[in-house]
Amino acid sequence: MAEIQRLLTEEDAAELRRARELLENPGLAARLVDQLGAPIEQGLQRLPQKWHREIGRISKTALGKAADAALFTLDDAPFRAPSPRWHQAAVAASGAVGGFFGLSALAVELPISTTIMLRSIIDIARSQGESISSPATKAACLEVFALGSTRQGTDDAAETGYYAARMALSGLVSEVGRAGASGAGSSASAALLALLRKVAERFGVAVTDKALAQLVPALGAIGGATINSIFITHFQDMATGHFLIRKLERKYGQAFIAEAYQALA
Repeated sequence: MAEIQRLLTEEDAAELRRARELLENPGLAARLVDQLGAPIEQGLQRLPQKWHREIGRISKTALGKAADAALFTLDDAPFRAPSPRWHQAAVAASGAVGGFFGLSALAVELPISTTIMLRSIIDIARSQGESISSPATKAACLEVFALGSTRQGTDDAAETGYYAARMALSGLVSEVGRAGASGAGSSASAALLALLRKVAERFGVAVTDKALAQLVPALGAIGGATINSIFITHFQDMATGHFLIRKLERKYGQAFIAEAYQALA
């Protein structure tokens, strides 16, 4: 580790440590339980089985609508400072409405909150020097929804690490970049749809945690706003870590940064 550290500037080493702290923190379910307490632990046992399938469908639809609405509505201005608090306030407002109407409002509320979150992720990517007109950057923004979305104890818990999660999506992310760069519209659309389907599998786990929390009657509209605030903060952290890593990879190379990241463990 000492040899690797010597090859990084002091600022870059600090950014790598910060990225790892963000990316390897507990997932959304742990954050919900930590901040909202015992009622959430009770809610984690109460979701009907049929809702798991429905949440998967809603998650995929929400990501598709978010990609259409958010990916092309920000200026391509690398290194512009992000506005996380504005996006947090907007998502909290949508959560308050969803919390008031309960779990049945998820199909309406989730596409709205997911679009706002994706705009925030794009905003963070731009602040780290990414060109948001690049197909590879658009794919990397969607990739964030698959990071930190798996609960411990599930069958794919071994894939919860940052680089393991990226590896699982690397082929699809690369395909989106290649198809977009070639200018073949049909190929790019097919590659993006394939990536959306894969990301939705992971994102659906986080959405399930959010839905479970909203099952707790005592939380109400205030709880819905709080849950959504935790929800977006989680993915803003994932985005910040992810795009810090990508910035360092552009400077030092992916293999070197991956080794330095693992050495921090």
